[in-house]
Amino acid sequence: MPKFYRTVTIFLLGILSVSCAPLTVIPQPTLVVLPDPKISRRPAMADYSAYCRVTKPPVYDPGSTEQWQVDLRSCDLSKIDLSASGGDLLYASFDSKTRWPTLDKMPANFDWQKVLEINKDPGLGMRALHEQGITGEGVGIAIVDQPLLVDHQEYVDQLRLYEEIQILPDEQSTMHGAAVTSIAVGKTVGVALDADLYYIGSCTGDWEPETHNFTWNFEYYAQAIHRILEINQSLPKTHKIRVIAMQIGWHSEQKGYDDIMNAVNEAKAQGVLVISSSLSETHDLKFHGMGRSPVSDPNDSWSYQPGLWWESQFFKKPSLSETLLVPMDSRTTASPTGTEDYVFYREGGWSWWIPYLAGMYALAAQVKPDITPEEFWQMALHTGRTIHHGHNGKDYEFGVILDPQALIDKLVK
Repeated sequence: MPKFYRTVTIFLLGILSVSCAPLTVIPQPTLVVLPDPKISRRPAMADYSAYCRVTKPPVYDPGSTEQWQVDLRSCDLSKIDLSASGGDLLYASFDSKTRWPTLDKMPANFDWQKVLEINKDPGLGMRALHEQGITGEGVGIAIVDQPLLVDHQEYVDQLRLYEEIQILPDEQSTMHGAAVTSIAVGKTVGVALDADLYYIGSCTGDWEPETHNFTWNFEYYAQAIHRILEINQSLPKTHKIRVIAMQIGWHSEQKGYDDIMNAVNEAKAQGVLVISSSLSETHDLKFHGMGRSPVSDPNDSWSYQPGLWWESQFFKKPSLSETLLVPMDSRTTASPTGTEDYVFYREGGWSWWIPYLAGMYALAAQVKPDITPEEFWQMALHTGRTIHHGHNGKDYEFGVILDPQALIDKLVK
């Protein structure tokens, strides 16, 4: 299967002013000059143009469980008449290298440039926090994922280290690495845009070229955690790594399970939160990712609903007790196809909420340096919002939706 389709799925004084409440001073980190970034390798840009097979107007089937139904990334659509495809294009993923037809062959209700721009906003009022100086300054975020396009403009200035474990020497950058990194720390699309970024590119298993067999092996991710903790020992107290984002989950039958669980426990003992798809097992915390129309307001809580891939499950069994909900679908992120390229993903997976939450934890650690994962989570649940959705004549409670402003307000009181 082609790699294109294979996803092993400061120095500023911040003042927070809320209504007519007294001004609260956000803790200001000590100015520290960190060493120059250490980059072990610069993976090549990805080229997806050869994988596009779109030759006619795409069709989206809401009854299908197939993902990537309207995948237009790096496609040449210039000769296709899309004028009657407005509804289908609202489910499309595309990037900076997608070539669109002329306006007379485009639907009136779909503006790809507007969609791309609207969904750069991380939403939920995150940019308002940035304007208050709450940007993750002085906090380290570590990411373990696939090879990264290290020089993308969204995060090149934040990158402090890039190393690899069990990666082929010629492995190119991936959509996964660029996306999750920009969601966490991207300058225009991210949550903690001034956090220090430490990145370990790593494989989640062993690949046999002759037999084409893949075997999960989490020993490598365990090694990555140990390496991050080692790096953390050398960092100044005011710029420690506080959170590790790993966009993957594991279970007891997979090789390296004990290794990764022990590594997570060691991180916990050192005060570092590891956010992964296995968060419910490692920290007994429940989570889910939200969906949203690509033309809705990402800052309006009422725009959100269950993610595309689990929407039908929710309306059959709407149980989200003590579950924190974070944006997932309809996100514009950095693209691995160029250092100034972007990509819009209509449908996301848990991989998209993990770096978002890691960024949010960095913001919390900036304003309350002694915060613990348990305190953060309880505060997030306590300050989150609950809304209601109507579906087939019934009313459904949907929440708790993360409320970044309310959470920060609570932490700085």
